[in-house]
Amino acid sequence: MGRLDGKVAIITGGGSGQGAVEAELFAKEGAKVVVTGRRIEQLQSVVEAIKNAGGDAIAIKHDVTSEADWQNVIQKTVETYGLLNVLVNNAGIVIMKNIEETNLDDWNKVMSTNVTGAFLGIKYAIPEMRKAGGGSIINISSISGILGIGAAAYNASKGAVRILAKNIAADYAKENIRANSVHPGVISTPMTKELLDDPDTRENFEAMTPLPRLGKSEDIAYGVLYLASDESSFMTGAELVIDGGMVACKGC
Repeated sequence: MGRLDGKVAIITGGGSGQGAVEAELFAKEGAKVVVTGRRIEQLQSVVEAIKNAGGDAIAIKHDVTSEADWQNVIQKTVETYGLLNVLVNNAGIVIMKNIEETNLDDWNKVMSTNVTGAFLGIKYAIPEMRKAGGGSIINISSISGILGIGAAAYNASKGAVRILAKNIAADYAKENIRANSVHPGVISTPMTKELLDDPDTRENFEAMTPLPRLGKSEDIAYGVLYLASDESSFMTGAELVIDGGMVACKGC
């Protein structure tokens, strides 16, 4: 307990699944949490759970592709809590199509949410982190940002946020602003539910994972917690792979 005492964190896509688990874990560890996403009812449920457990959080409706929304989120965060220490770019979407099946609207939709959303968040978070004396930026990528597997647009977007974290790490290290990427393997979340509901697909992913199970949101959330905390103060520009061993054996 207390690993994030005194810190203020923004977590995008925090209304359900992995983002909600991250938000609740951060609050449990002492952070004041700003939970953002498109569905305000879901966000409010997460905030209510946090407050019922003794934590501190607010919900802000947020389209990560909107520059104005990002400016509003940063402003409300600082107005409410006085500073910003941690940004988790968790919001993301996937369209399961190969390159020939992917049309331009598919491509732009995935890139806008997964890449532009992270870009805007980082752009507007950095000035507040500078005022706070430093901070931690965490881009949720994927093993699809390392291996050429999965959907074309999703692969490209997750590779982009991986390299974006490295760019920020190099440019802002002297200001004590760190940036890292997290690379989940196959995780049971609302985003993957339809995919994993197919027994053959689930069995295939399980066979590709050396550890004998698929991942849970909690597996990722604890890695994100580490990167948000001062325990990782000498870690920047790195990939934290949490995938049950898939990358180690290149998908077996």
